[in-house]
Formats: sequence, structure tokens, C-alpha cells
Amino acid sequence: MNNKAVRKTKDFVPGNCPVGFTMNIIGGKWKPSIIHMIRTDRNRYSLLLKNITEISKQTLTNQLRELETDGILERIIYPEIPPRVEYKITSYGSSLLPIIDSMYEWAKTNMPNMPIAKSEYCNEDKDLSKVG
Repeated sequence: MNNKAVRKTKDFVPGNCPVGFTMNIIGGKWKPSIIHMIRTDRNRYSLLLKNITEISKQTLTNQLRELETDGILERIIYPEIPPRVEYKITSYGSSLLPIIDSMYEWAKTNMPNMPIAKSEYCNEDKDLSKVG
């Protein structure tokens, strides 16, 4: 039996719409945040879990696996004791970074009462044009 998880909506693209295709890859509650975190050097499972406090371990694991399966992330296992695993955005995944940047800028403009406490979460002070 194959343990590989299959998403029900993976190949569902109504009307062959490019937006629907993109949403199948990065849609959902957590994937854009995960991509943003990995891009800003929070690229280990424990760091992701620590920075996205609202996500469960199982959900984070599933989202990382889906992003890896879709070719957005690469999982790098270092042969150390204990083993160390890091995630890296692939060149294919890098093509999504302008979308993540646009989402970030749009929210900075339109998010009412943007809480200052969340600035560390988003790494607001980092120059994103030099990252990724």
C-alpha cells in the first residue's frame, strides 16, 4: 500500500483557469505563510512550528509534504546525529515569490489595525527583494 497522501482538489481546475491552478498549489490557510517563513530563513520544522503558533504539527507536516510534492520546496536531510532537516525554496518555487510579495504589500496597505506584535511573524523589517 502506498502511503503517499492524495489531495482531492489537486487536479480540480474549473474552466482550466490559471488562478484555480495557482490556488491548488499555494491556496489554503498556511502555504503562503510557510513559503514566506522559509524564504526568511525560518527553514526548519521546529522554527516553522514555533513561528506559526496556530498550526498543528500534523497540518504543518501535510502542508510541507504537499509543497515538496508540487516542487515548490526541497527537503534537505543532513547526515548528522540527530538528523537535521531543512527546507529550501526550489527555482520553480521562487517563481511564486512575486505573488507572496504582492500579498504582503497588499496586506500592509489594507489590513486594518495591523498588529505590531505580528511584525516578527512576518519579518517585516527584512528587505524581501534580497531574499529568495
